[in-house]
Amino acid sequence: MAIREILTVPDPRLKEVSKPVEGGVTDELRQLMDDMLETMYDAPGIGLAAIQIGEPLRVIVMDLAGEGEEPNPRYFVNPEILPLTEDMAPYEEGCLSVPDVFDEVDRPTRCRVKYLDYDGNEREEIAEGMFAVCIQHEMDHLEGILFIDHLSRLKRQRAVDKVKKALRFKAKSKPRPAAATVA
Repeated sequence: MAIREILTVPDPRLKEVSKPVEGGVTDELRQLMDDMLETMYDAPGIGLAAIQIGEPLRVIVMDLAGEGEEPNPRYFVNPEILPLTEDMAPYEEGCLSVPDVFDEVDRPTRCRVKYLDYDGNEREEIAEGMFAVCIQHEMDHLEGILFIDHLSRLKRQRAVDKVKKALRFKAKSKPRPAAATVA
């Protein structure tokens, strides 16, 4: 397993629509999912879409276990969701690709999820609560949509500006290598 770099706004790759996985779940795809999970845990986060590490494939990993609970990794290959209700609820969301920005997004409270799991088995289940919020958030990534795209233009721009400013500060604060001296 390897920790990968997480893309952040305004990287244009985050706006790409991810392609379906062809040929089912292979060892190579499982390696990608393992890398994604390790990257997500390291960040730390609760969900990650493949496009967030620069892989435009319809793959999501997730772990909603709380602090002190046993890890419960979940894998979603070629996921599809269908809202099950018109009931919407706000939830404060954040994103590893938009670090340190949080805001409320309204989403359906329940949805049906169809996907292939880590072993390539077809699964279908009902998502509610945090699971519903997270799977919809990650599915948006597969369509090139960030949670800030659900916000007003002003809030979205402020979020992007905040991330850009943090990246500039981080780049300036990196120690520079000592200059070589010629004797």
